[in-house]
Amino acid sequence: MEELKSGQVVELTVLEEQGSRIVLTNGDLEIPLNSSELSETPSRGDRLKVFLYADRRGNIQATTAIPNINQGEYDWARVIKVSNEGAYVDIGTTREVLVKAEDLPPIRNLWPEVGDHLYLTLRTDRNGDLFGRLITEEKVNDLYEGALDDLHNKNIVARPYRLLPVGSFLLGVDLPYRIFVHNTEMEREPRLGQDVTIRVIDVKDDGSLNGSMLPRKHERLSADAEQILNYLNSVGGKMPFGDKSTPEEITEMFNMSKGAFKRALGTLMKSGRVKQQDGWTELQ
Repeated sequence: MEELKSGQVVELTVLEEQGSRIVLTNGDLEIPLNSSELSETPSRGDRLKVFLYADRRGNIQATTAIPNINQGEYDWARVIKVSNEGAYVDIGTTREVLVKAEDLPPIRNLWPEVGDHLYLTLRTDRNGDLFGRLITEEKVNDLYEGALDDLHNKNIVARPYRLLPVGSFLLGVDLPYRIFVHNTEMEREPRLGQDVTIRVIDVKDDGSLNGSMLPRKHERLSADAEQILNYLNSVGGKMPFGDKSTPEEITEMFNMSKGAFKRALGTLMKSGRVKQQDGWTELQ
């Protein structure tokens, strides 16, 4: 009979109800399931599909919340917490899964933030504890197909899965393509798992893409827009200046006319970099 292990999705048979838990079995081992997970009490002999995990004592437990990602499968998982231990991700169950710090970039500023997504699979350690393992370059080559030529100069939303000094390797969020952005084609290095917009600048013979994170010439900011953007970044992303500010306030703070200020602000809003709300201008 197959051994039951943490990280498996299996069908087990209902053996009996014991207080607040349902006891499941494979005919050999007995595995508890919290009865609060079920809308009605199952009958003895019913079959339930469950996900197995190890509790804090190392004992195997069952849950009916089946994860979005299983062992041997890869998918995006949203980061829900970051600590010195690493990044915890949501896999669709009540159990959060840790991507260990040693698997994240050596520079802490490049670690993912809450809301970013990591492309990973599930693994278990010797104690049966689940953790997330980031996708490797070899696995990317197996899973991802070549791109089409008509993507040249198109924008693609992608997320970095590997960061190196020479540049960033990314995977398309909605398109199954691999993208490399050289460090000369970015203003700053993205975080691991961060959503970024990539402009395709080349389709290579193997179907992978070269991209750029720099704006097109007509999208580049004016000196006034850059000044406003730099100021916002320096004050925490929010300022009490906008279209309703007086010319005197604009001149005193930015040393520019109100007309120039409004044009620069309009450029930033049109490009999605800032928004105005309740008399404040904020970074998006």
